[in-house]
Amino acid sequence: MNKLNLGILAHVDAGKTSLTERLLHRTGVIDTVGSVDDGTTQTDSLELERRRGITIRSAVAAFVLDDLKVNLIDTPGHSDFIAEVERALRVLDGAVLVVSAVEGVQPQTRVLMRTLRRLAIPTLIFVNKADRAGADTDAVLAGIRGRLTGSAVAMTTVTGLGTPAARVRARTLDDPAFTGELAEVLAGHSDAFLGSYLDDTRTLTPEDHTAELALQTAKGLTHPVYFGSAVTGEGIGELLSGVRDLLPAPDGARPGGEPAGTVFKIERGSRGERIGYLHLTAGSLTARDEVVLHRTDHSGHLTRHPGRITSLRVFERGATTVEARAEAGDIAQLGGLKDLRVGDRLGAADDPGHTGVFAPPSLETVVRPLRPEDAPRLHTALAALAEQDPHIELRQDADTGGAVLRLYGEVQKDIIHTTLAEESGVAVRFEETRTVHIEKPTGVGTALEEIDTHTYENHFWATVGLRVEPAGPGEGVVFRLAVELGSLPRAFHKAIEETVHATLRHGLYGWQVTDCLVTLTHTGYASPVSAADDFRKVTPLVLMDALRRAGTEVHEPVDAFELELPAGALSPVLATLAQLGATPFPPVADGDVYRLEGLLAAGRTHGFEQRVPGLTQGEGVFLSAFHGYRPVRGRHPVRPRPQGPDPLNRDAYLLHVRGRL
Repeated sequence: MNKLNLGILAHVDAGKTSLTERLLHRTGVIDTVGSVDDGTTQTDSLELERRRGITIRSAVAAFVLDDLKVNLIDTPGHSDFIAEVERALRVLDGAVLVVSAVEGVQPQTRVLMRTLRRLAIPTLIFVNKADRAGADTDAVLAGIRGRLTGSAVAMTTVTGLGTPAARVRARTLDDPAFTGELAEVLAGHSDAFLGSYLDDTRTLTPEDHTAELALQTAKGLTHPVYFGSAVTGEGIGELLSGVRDLLPAPDGARPGGEPAGTVFKIERGSRGERIGYLHLTAGSLTARDEVVLHRTDHSGHLTRHPGRITSLRVFERGATTVEARAEAGDIAQLGGLKDLRVGDRLGAADDPGHTGVFAPPSLETVVRPLRPEDAPRLHTALAALAEQDPHIELRQDADTGGAVLRLYGEVQKDIIHTTLAEESGVAVRFEETRTVHIEKPTGVGTALEEIDTHTYENHFWATVGLRVEPAGPGEGVVFRLAVELGSLPRAFHKAIEETVHATLRHGLYGWQVTDCLVTLTHTGYASPVSAADDFRKVTPLVLMDALRRAGTEVHEPVDAFELELPAGALSPVLATLAQLGATPFPPVADGDVYRLEGLLAAGRTHGFEQRVPGLTQGEGVFLSAFHGYRPVRGRHPVRPRPQGPDPLNRDAYLLHVRGRL
């Protein structure tokens, strides 16, 4: 049986989870369609999801369509949980992008479609809520073509639009208008089809049109559009036909060979056991198989993590799973792998250099327990959450038991607050959310600590010399050797390099240092007394001394924004952007609407977005995406450095080391 991993994506409240329920009902998986409002849906399994009526974690449910098994992946719609969407995108073979027939194309819709197109993921568009008052399919279709894709083809029509009596009909190639519209779109992506279309001596058959549509949809070039209602079930049959006929099973799944796959989700079972969701792209797996997972650590090293699978289940009907052999194309639930992390790779799955398709979170906060004695419980609870969300940075505060959290928005923080209280019984408080900055070196600095067998002033049986200087934009931290590789035992070299990467998570102003070239210039050891721990202890001291001499500059994250607004709102919007230090580009008139683009500090984007409705009388459409970093103007913002020995304070650091020697 062919297999397809299908993602359901949408702006929040477009009806994504309701569509998932309707698809499961239409394919016979469930007898009754669940309700988001009542908390009875299959994929919103968390109690918090049911109560809030939003999707927080991606969920999987399966159904069979003729000879095609579909693993349906329901993803969050709220932008605060975009990291969950990113993890799901890594395993998708196709997608259905849901758009509301009432609200139309919304900012998050554009972000998602832009990403789907960049990744060339075959995508169908489902225009939901055709039965709701205010539904306007013509306007929405125009918005889709103008803002999402110029190659959108309406595959259905609606009568009784905007009423409970709305009915959907499939367009057929017997209709000359549909045939001509489809041919024009297809000809725009295929010279061969265009040549046949313009050839008066040849008549293209319906089969020619259908085959070309399937080919271009599979390549992510053309995007069929289906109208309907997830509530009434209208248009669901036509959408399923599109899934079956236009989103064929991928060619990438390899039944034979060594097992390969990617872990994209981790959750805890009823007994607290760790369960990993693995997208298997090659080979097969069974319970009791021994596997080796590969992981890229913070230092950029590829590490191996062997383990044995004690339980393996695959999705069968809906959210239910069965014990079975997992084959290429399956999504399997794995148990028994205690060291599992999101992003772990089995075999040759994925490129170790894979980077996220969305920007990393640009906000952070510190969470602390209200009762100091709850610090261990808070750490345990956050460690469990960090398994599910790699953006949770467990940097402990030794005095208060606090930890740093990376965030996409305030809603995400609120969800974490509630989760800690209800699932772990830990009452917490959050510090004010701040923008995550980075540091980059501005010059060249060198430092050296040598073994001193006479006065023993440096307290280490290790010699380390480092040079710090700027690296190219986007290069991160680059570590190089200016000494012979055999000048030290391999374990000592590894200790230095790992410590360099770990130390640069906090620069002179407390922010992570990047675009930095670190060169090892001097080494030395005394056999047999020197140990790797000597190099781990002396390296931070040398590195921060060199970094201090090089100097760093703090950079802030910047978003690129797009804004559509009525002409009358242009002046107040420009004035507000000027107050926020934005860099707007010249506005472009489009009838009685202006399109305005520009750059804005990421820390001010959310606040401005909240003001857009008031500034534009509710008619503005705002879209933003991470653009990059720029130097901070004026005084550099400082991030508190972690508790404990700080290599920036030489005397205190050496005093701490002396106490442990």
